[in-house]
Amino acid sequence: MNLEKVIFGFFVVLALTLNFGFFLGEMDNPEHHNVFELFAVIVVNLIATVLKFGDRSQIGAVLLATSLVADLELIAAATYWTFAVHITGTGLTPDVMSSIVSLTGGALLANVISTIILVSETLFNRL
Repeated sequence: MNLEKVIFGFFVVLALTLNFGFFLGEMDNPEHHNVFELFAVIVVNLIATVLKFGDRSQIGAVLLATSLVADLELIAAATYWTFAVHITGTGLTPDVMSSIVSLTGGALLANVISTIILVSETLFNRL
């Protein structure tokens, strides 16, 4: 067993599951989406992205691309949250929360694609 691949797989799957946990709940209800969970999702996604930089294969490039998409959408969601609460003062209205959750939904889809690619690559290397 390769410890490097275990750590890599761990962070890819953890990014997916944390993202799913944040995404779950009523889309426009701020009580169902915790800011600290969003922060954890961003940190784990950034770690997963850094781990993907070492792979120079075509699959590695696609994995990195999906991770960058997830990072971009998650950072956009956090930025929007920050602007709504601390800069404009509008707060977490249902419209704001729906937009934040929608952005994290896009990141969730990118993380699902990344995980599917990782599992597929693992299965094809076994054959």
